[in-house]
Amino acid sequence: MDSKSVSIIIPAYNEEKGLSRTLGGIVKVAGEKGWEVIVIDDGSTDGTADVVREMGARLVSHPYNKGYGASLKTGIRNAKGDIVVMMDSDGQHDHRGIEKLLSFAGEYDMVVGARSRDVWVRAPGKKLLSYVANYLSGHKIPDLNSGFRAFRKETVKEFLHIAPSGFSFTTTITLAFFRAGYSVKYIPIEAEKRVGRASNVKFLKDGYKTFLLIIRVIVLFNPLKVFVPVSMFLFAFGIIFILYGIIMYGRAPNTGVLTVLSSIILFFMGILADQISALRRERRQE
Repeated sequence: MDSKSVSIIIPAYNEEKGLSRTLGGIVKVAGEKGWEVIVIDDGSTDGTADVVREMGARLVSHPYNKGYGASLKTGIRNAKGDIVVMMDSDGQHDHRGIEKLLSFAGEYDMVVGARSRDVWVRAPGKKLLSYVANYLSGHKIPDLNSGFRAFRKETVKEFLHIAPSGFSFTTTITLAFFRAGYSVKYIPIEAEKRVGRASNVKFLKDGYKTFLLIIRVIVLFNPLKVFVPVSMFLFAFGIIFILYGIIMYGRAPNTGVLTVLSSIILFFMGILADQISALRRERRQE
């Protein structure tokens, strides 16, 4: 891979302290390798932009705060390289891991740095989301929302229109790559403790949004994964309810019959959604 075809994009919002540590090693190595370093200042009100200028990285600024995902979209659209490496601005990611990601970029469409540890309070919720994502995607995903990853710019641009502007950008891209049949590689990394302000991710609120997002993305790419299990559950519940009514009262309850009919309607809705999804993918490939 030509090292000059690499763009490193770093979204930053009020991250002047963490950004100093992040850019400290990257800018020097990037200069030697011929990499492009872009920092997207997402409407920061502190000295984030000044730090970028002092460090000598390329600065792209939003006039106001648009969100983590919107910053990444801006970075991808402004990147000159064929390979894009994204990383966080809070000092968690070691720049020495970039070459490790790039070493697999020729073989895989996306390479992700999987963190070995996480904040213990969030761990149960993240495990639950991971279980759901693993089942719906059909793949084991060690780190669903890692912000340290490398991918081909032209490939990721296929999914920018469905990627949210919030923090769930990485979750959406991960699921989209898997469901579209692209190759994804996870490599273990050590994440340092963040520097500067506390994370603005709210466990319950953002966790709920992420759960809905997972469902939305899977329905977009593989609707039957969602519709069929729900349909089967309703069908089984309806049959059991009908049998119970017949045994106990000598007649089939209306609720049981309606539940069975609902399951059948839901099943055919899934078939229809699957056909629409297939047609949409074919049109995008033409």
